Amino acid sequence: MPIYEYEHDGSKGAGCKDPFDAVQAMSAEPLKACPKCGGACHRILSTFGVNAGGKGGILAPKNLERHGFTQFARKGKGYYEKTAGVGPKSIAGDE
Repeated sequence: MPIYEYEHDGSKGAGCKDPFDAVQAMSAEPLKACPKCGGACHRILSTFGVNAGGKGGILAPKNLERHGFTQFARKGKGYYEKTAGVGPKSIAGDE
């Protein structure tokens, strides 16, 4: 089950955190009241993790190429070299 984040609309109870987490089924209605203090609350957008690095990560050069993306790595001030995909071998800015 996913973990959703909520924020109090007004003042929170003495033992409450802001924001707070709630484990709920995806089909469950969002909470309207804090389970601890009963105060009004609403669901907020939260961050999520992505395995971006490593050999098989989502941002690995082979994976990017397979999905039609081009990746450049910074090699100096205003200078980038291609590490994956199609396009020029390098790009440089006016600095």
